[in-house]
Amino acid sequence: MRLLVLGGTEFVGRAVVEAALGRGWDVTVFNRGRFASAPGTRSLTGDRTAPGGLDALAEGDWDAVVDTWSAAPRAVHEAARLLRGRARRYVYVSSCSVYTWAPPAGYPEDAPVVEGAEPDAEQSDYARDKRGGELAVVDAFGAESSVLVRAGLILGPYENVGRLPWWLTRIARGGPVLAPGPRELPLQYVDARDLAGWILGAVERELSGPYNLMSPQGHATMGELLKACVRATGSDAELRWTAPEIILDAGIEPWTELPVWVPPGSDMHDALHAADVSRAVATGLACRPVEETVADTWAWLRSIGGEAPQRPDRTRKGLDPEVEAKVLAAGSGGPGPGGVPGTTL
Repeated sequence: MRLLVLGGTEFVGRAVVEAALGRGWDVTVFNRGRFASAPGTRSLTGDRTAPGGLDALAEGDWDAVVDTWSAAPRAVHEAARLLRGRARRYVYVSSCSVYTWAPPAGYPEDAPVVEGAEPDAEQSDYARDKRGGELAVVDAFGAESSVLVRAGLILGPYENVGRLPWWLTRIARGGPVLAPGPRELPLQYVDARDLAGWILGAVERELSGPYNLMSPQGHATMGELLKACVRATGSDAELRWTAPEIILDAGIEPWTELPVWVPPGSDMHDALHAADVSRAVATGLACRPVEETVADTWAWLRSIGGEAPQRPDRTRKGLDPEVEAKVLAAGSGGPGPGGVPGTTL
């Protein structure tokens, strides 16, 4: 297979490149050259936001294109139109954010999507930008040659958003840790490497259309995720499980200040951790254990000196230590089994 990855040096793009190389595919990457490409790839340099920025793609043919763009849909539109007729399939890594907020628990791929998106629009907001990117691909390649990967929470090595890296570095620091409950809270996410494996399988199977791409709900729980962080880091951290209402009353923002976590029973939890993924599972999605994702991310973090890269277009994640200490002191950790405050793992 001849694969063109637009990007290919960070997080999901890097995972796709490494997975394709592992299968013996011929991989070309196109990017601005700010980061080194994986050994074994052919590199093309250009800036799709600049005039003439796609000139390096003027020639060449590929079996598939993978595009992870998340800003102005116009950039996807221009790339897809340029590559039309020279690639058999266009895979666009979109987002479950394209669904009209807030989708109910169990929402499938035909749930309503946001309005106002255009395939050749300038940057607006994340949901409309991703939906516009989808429209741009379908407009250029048609529905039968387009794969729309509606990912949710993505974790794993090379993460440049700051969710799992924050938890790992916080837990590695040790001491009492504000652990947002309940510990049995079901999570839905995908390891970037499993996402990449499914994408390559979709190319091989010549799939088309939209797919909710994350693990089945409950593949891991909040408790399992944080316990895996304790084990991977070898830390003496004490997970102080704290009731959601205590966290919310303290003004702590779910998802951003406490990455991954959103309170149970909320619209936000249903939207982020309760999608119907039966279509992806039926077409080959396999998700590795949470322990492997956490351990491998920690090993990668240590290999780069412990500081994860941060995308400039994403807000920094994590809780201020003073806020954490204040909540722990006031609540003594919240309820554990049987409702006993201050229980640790």
